Amino acid sequence: MPGSGAAAETYVAYGMTQKLFEACSSQADYSIPQLSGKGTQITKTAAGEDLGVGAGWWYEDLGLIPTFSTWSQITFLHMYMLTVRLRALPSHESFQTYSRHLIDHFSHNAEHRMDALHGLTSRAIRNKFLKDLFIQWRGVLAAYDEGIVKGDAVLGAAVWRNLWKASHTEPDGTELDWTKVARVVVYMRRVISELSQVNEADLILRLSNRNSEQLGIFGYSVLDRNMVHVKR
Repeated sequence: MPGSGAAAETYVAYGMTQKLFEACSSQADYSIPQLSGKGTQITKTAAGEDLGVGAGWWYEDLGLIPTFSTWSQITFLHMYMLTVRLRALPSHESFQTYSRHLIDHFSHNAEHRMDALHGLTSRAIRNKFLKDLFIQWRGVLAAYDEGIVKGDAVLGAAVWRNLWKASHTEPDGTELDWTKVARVVVYMRRVISELSQVNEADLILRLSNRNSEQLGIFGYSVLDRNMVHVKR
């Protein structure tokens, strides 16, 4: 049947990118505990964002705060690394299909979070935020691509702008520890390198392998931290 091959690829791509997106999204997942108590006020950051609760090295080691914007930027960072790998697909059309589904999954999840976690019940307001997020995604692609090509200093600057919002201080007001930015740069370089060695069919398994002693590719690595200290 004409077009059946393309339709089958789209179906496969949709299911696969759903799993890949979940691997990206879970890295900086967070919750809003106050939602379980009626009338309980949600804590706000100094910038007025809803402050959630999250676990994992992004929050506990790097000191990033669990908010919607932090989640979106860390998710974008992982989506970017996957996008670099997906560029190696056999055809440009396949890459376009996979990358479109990946950002679609992000948009659906982001809209759900806005409604369920942050009380944005207005569809018009959510759509405005989604448009802003898509513009941010295009900027992320350009900034990280430039960094990958031009070197660690440029990549680190992009990471700092996106994850730390170009702030020279930690959330508690102390001076930013720049080794944290360096750790993300080392992490990105390692993950992109490891992803390049994985067959497309094995990507989901390699990203979600959390049942053994070896974590998936998207995981904390002591080697990343040690590499930063060696370079200092």
